[in-house]
Amino acid sequence: MLTTYNQLAELNKAHLWHPFTQMKDYCAADPVIIERGDGVRLFDTEGKAYYDGFSSVWLNVHGHCVPELNQAIIRQLELVAHSTLLGLSNIPAIKLAAKLSEIAPDGLRKVFFSDSGATGVEIALKMAYQYARNKGMESKRTFITMKEAYHGDTIGAVSVGAIPLYHEVFRPLLFEALTIPYPDSYRHPGGASGAMSETLETLRLLLEARADEIAGLIVEPVVQGASGIIVMPEGCLREIARLCRKHGVLLIADEVATGFGRTGAMFACDLEDVAPDLMVVGKGLTGGYLPVAATLATDEVYEAFYADYEEQKTFFHGHSYTGNPLGCAVALENLRLMEERRVVESIAAKAEFVAGKLSSLKTCPHVGDIRQQGLLIGIELVRDRRTKEPYAWEERVGVHVCSRARELGLLTRPLGNVIVFIPPLASTREELGAMTDIIAASIRDVTEQGWRP
Repeated sequence: MLTTYNQLAELNKAHLWHPFTQMKDYCAADPVIIERGDGVRLFDTEGKAYYDGFSSVWLNVHGHCVPELNQAIIRQLELVAHSTLLGLSNIPAIKLAAKLSEIAPDGLRKVFFSDSGATGVEIALKMAYQYARNKGMESKRTFITMKEAYHGDTIGAVSVGAIPLYHEVFRPLLFEALTIPYPDSYRHPGGASGAMSETLETLRLLLEARADEIAGLIVEPVVQGASGIIVMPEGCLREIARLCRKHGVLLIADEVATGFGRTGAMFACDLEDVAPDLMVVGKGLTGGYLPVAATLATDEVYEAFYADYEEQKTFFHGHSYTGNPLGCAVALENLRLMEERRVVESIAAKAEFVAGKLSSLKTCPHVGDIRQQGLLIGIELVRDRRTKEPYAWEERVGVHVCSRARELGLLTRPLGNVIVFIPPLASTREELGAMTDIIAASIRDVTEQGWRP
């Protein structure tokens, strides 16, 4: 039986290939091996505690090892662990579909389950494409995406991704998408108004010229995540939705990262009263417990597939674990706890507190911008705050800051030289204060004191 850290570390290096990780660097260092979690902290095999400063990749809601969520899984496990949705149904999947329909933006009444955000996006793209074909609009074969978009790592999701570092190597495998700017107020010479105007004008001209070719537009609503936590100017999402409706193009909202309270509303679309045609959710759906995602569709989209068997308009797509009862059961309990504990309603005050704590960083010579929507925060580090000159990739400044934070007891990952702070939604004021103190100290230590691992 393996019990020592050294034994586990050697097996880890020998056999485990980590996602989004350069293994040559990883294998040269001593890995953190997590053994357990409690509340907003994780504990490694050596007993050291770390604040979970990025919600275990942006998905934790109530913290770790939550008794109510644990019990929801145990209760369901005593009944059945899995039963397929291919031609059958199960109780948790039915109840969760109804609950999602109840809390989603208006009109999203049909729910198709999968197991990750990427697969949920894949489903939305295929639904939008086949919807057009089922409706006799065969010319609608492409999609609009946005610069620096990230929608997951399956082939369809990568096709509508636009981060060169992640996606360019796969370009020969992908279908072509049309790309418009995401409004980046910090980097645009015209600021927020200029960024928004460029995005909307580019979209308007594209739709006027080619709407008959476009099956859908996919967008990370209000906050674009993997590009560096880029926050849309107010009103931009609403206008994007209006233009899509005007030109008969389906709007696909990728709420995988932004859904379930993260932005201060249940869904980011709610911030601007936008009701998309298709919406993808994941991450926080199960409170960070099990891999369940969902693609929500309007009745109009669904009815384009609802036909006689002989017409072959069926949506031929599915996953082995679609609608897994364990995952759906814990998702239902997560949503019940969110309502009982008024999690979404608590975000505004917590976000304001975090903003106040981080405000001292605005005078740091190497902090260019602090972007925040709810408890989605990105801190962009630059060589020169006045000119916005970025650090070179090779300098690994973001990596070093996160290494320093880990040493001080907080786990997070950088997006290039943007430090991400996405704490569990249940974090208390005291916990948020401790986490922001570590982040601020780590940034100063690396950018001003020259700390290196």
